[in-house]
Amino acid sequence: MASSQGKAHLVALAVPVGALGGALAFQYFGGLYPCEMCWWQRYAHMAALLLAVVAIVLPGARRLFIGLAGLALVAAAVVSAYHAGVEYGWWKGLTACTSDIDFAAGGDPLKAILDSPVVRCDVVQWKLFGISLAGYDFLISGLAALAVFALLARSTKEQN
Repeated sequence: MASSQGKAHLVALAVPVGALGGALAFQYFGGLYPCEMCWWQRYAHMAALLLAVVAIVLPGARRLFIGLAGLALVAAAVVSAYHAGVEYGWWKGLTACTSDIDFAAGGDPLKAILDSPVVRCDVVQWKLFGISLAGYDFLISGLAALAVFALLARSTKEQN
């Protein structure tokens, strides 16, 4: 059976991989383009994944980097909670939106702008059981962060 620290590391690796993989699948197979706050959530998961990988590369500082990955999961949960609140109209969000415009290939810039999807942060693109993707990211990232910290705390007790 794996140690508690090993389990924490597994959570710190698996959750960002799953979240990023799911986000990319929804984007490329489901046609759901990310808004500005979706990107922020992705950045937090990328950071968590990078820190969890560093924990493999630097075994002497494994515990530290697993904990930092847990903090990145907390950041993902905070951003996604804010995003979900914006989507549900609980508070105002930012005015920034993203687009998929590419002028590098040439062509008509006005047509590229008009044909580009505008993704608003305050519109729910997909939901299941009344919960948006941002809401699910909050739940999953928050629970994962709690699991990482609880398992790290348990591993400290196991060592003593």
